[in-house]
Parts: sequence; C-alpha cells; structure tokens
Amino acid sequence: MTSAERARPRRAGTGGRRAASYSNDFQDGPDPGSPVEGDAEPDPVSVAKAIVYRQLAASAKTRLQLARKLAERNIPEDVAEAVLDKFQEARLVDDAEFADMWVRSRAQSRKLAKGALRRELAEKGVSGETAAAALEQLSGADEEAAARALVERKLRPGTDLGDRAERDKVTRRLASMLARKGYQPSQAFRIVSEVLDAHAAPDNDQPLNRYP
Repeated sequence: MTSAERARPRRAGTGGRRAASYSNDFQDGPDPGSPVEGDAEPDPVSVAKAIVYRQLAASAKTRLQLARKLAERNIPEDVAEAVLDKFQEARLVDDAEFADMWVRSRAQSRKLAKGALRRELAEKGVSGETAAAALEQLSGADEEAAARALVERKLRPGTDLGDRAERDKVTRRLASMLARKGYQPSQAFRIVSEVLDAHAAPDNDQPLNRYP
C-alpha cells in the first residue's frame, strides 16, 4: 500500500440500524422500513392505530375483522382492544352501520337472499341481533323481485321449454343457482317454475302446468 493510500480517509460503515418490526401497516410517523431513532421499538398503540386507519381507508370493516388483522401483525391483545374501543367510541368502527351497508350492497349487486346475507355477516363478526336489524330493510317482496330478475337474466335464449326433459334440466340449474344465493329450495323452485311458465306460455298469458 502506498503512502497516499494509507493517508486516504476510511469510508464510514454502511450498516443501518434495525428497521421497525411493523413494516407493512405503519402509516403515521416515520416510515416503518426506515431506521428508528435511538434503535427504539415502535409504540404498539401508534402502530395499531396506523393499521386500523389503513384498513378502514381500503374499505369498511367490522370490529372482528380489524381485531383479526391486528392479531396478524402481532399487536398485543390488550392494546388492540383499547385501540378498537377508541375507534368504536368515535364511530369509525360501527358494526350496525357496516351491516346496513353490506345488506344493501350485496342484495343489489349479488341478488343475495337473507339467508346468505346472514351467513356472510356472521363470518365477519356481526352479532345475530345486529344482523337481524340490518336484514329488516330487505322485504320478502324485494327478495322475490331480485330472484325473478336473476332467473330472467340467467335463462338462456332459445331454450326449448316445451320439451319436458329440457325444462327439468333448466329448472334444476336455475333453482340450484338461487339456492346458492340463499333462497330456500321450495321458494327457488316456485320462482323458477313461474318464470319458465311465463316464457313458455303462448303470448306469455297461458302458463304451462307447474310442477315442483
């Protein structure tokens, strides 16, 4: 090594400080992927709040959904409960409002019956009482109209409804589709039969004999 090389100042080391452990969902304050001043652990309350804010910014969530997300991020249970209590007090988390919105949206976009909607709300942590209140906005007439519209849309043009075997096949397919949407089997078969009768009747005013 030459005397000039020995005199050249050494470059500072490139090792960074330890990154914050909650890197995926830290929103407020420093970037979770950046070095932490003083090598300190991030405040779990601030991290929990940031996670909740980010989740709610994406879409409305129930308290249980948010609690599950916090648990996935290793937020202590007592911290998660305290943070969620604050959000609930501020009505930023409201299971009743979520349920009302969910019923309106899913009934309109997916034509789901009350049975399917009730199951979905239960999976998201909505209590039975809260779900029942939300489902009151969906009347029996609404369900019937949605089911008929769905059957009309799914009925393939050119189907030979005068052929009994073909009609049986179509009836089973459409009734199964309604059952997956949460309609009771007897209701599903009745609605499908009535729609098919209307399509098969001459001038749509002479229905065929119905059968289950």
